[in-house]
This record gives sequence, structure tokens and C-alpha cells, in this order.
Amino acid sequence: VQLQASGGGLVQAGGSLRLSCVASGRTFSNYFMAWFRQAPGKERGFVAVISGSGLSSDYSDSVKGRFTISRDNAKNTVYLQMSNLKPEDTAVYYCAQGSSRYLSDLSYYSTGGYDYWGQGTQVTVSS
Repeated sequence: VQLQASGGGLVQAGGSLRLSCVASGRTFSNYFMAWFRQAPGKERGFVAVISGSGLSSDYSDSVKGRFTISRDNAKNTVYLQMSNLKPEDTAVYYCAQGSSRYLSDLSYYSTGGYDYWGQGTQVTVSS
């Protein structure tokens, strides 16, 4: 399995970015997908997750109402639309692929709930 993330960059506070992650190697719709982020000196933390069908999703409190996760199973791609960005959103963003289709328990909050990871894309928000 390979996950290729893209779309990061430098943006001013209040701006928007859309991250993309293209997956290959196994049937995309069979697995939930997520975004995590890691700021310098901090642990990698959960941002958002979406079920295999795209019908269920969840967000961290810090991004709820500002970020939207979506997926296009025909394109094997998961997206993270980020709006009203804040300097504290600055981090390397990683996409990850889970172990099942459904968000059946809360293991998706943890990095241990994922089988595969992308290489990360840098998002920098200036004040």
C-alpha cells in the first residue's frame, strides 16, 4: 500500500487549503481513512477520520467546524478541506489508512489504529 499526500503550503491566518491523499495497493473503499498532524516537538495527533463509504466522519474538537474530510472512492482519494486556518494549525499533515471499513470503535483516534501512513505534507499558517 502506498499513500501519497499533497496540497500543503504557506497560507495566512484565515485562509484555506485543501489536502489530498491518493492511495494504492488495496481496495480503497474497504478502509477508513484519516488525517493526523504533528507540530514540532509534539506528538502526532488525530485530526479527522472518514468511513469507507464516506457516510460517517469524526473530527478533533480543535478543527470541528473549520475542517471537512471527504473521499472519492472512484479516485482512491481522501481530502481535507481546511478553512479559517490558524497559526496553531501549523504542522506536518499525514494521511493514514485504517484496518476496516467502519468506524466501529474509538481506535481511530490513536495512531495505533492505522495500518499505513503517507509521507506527510507541510502546512504553515502565518499570523
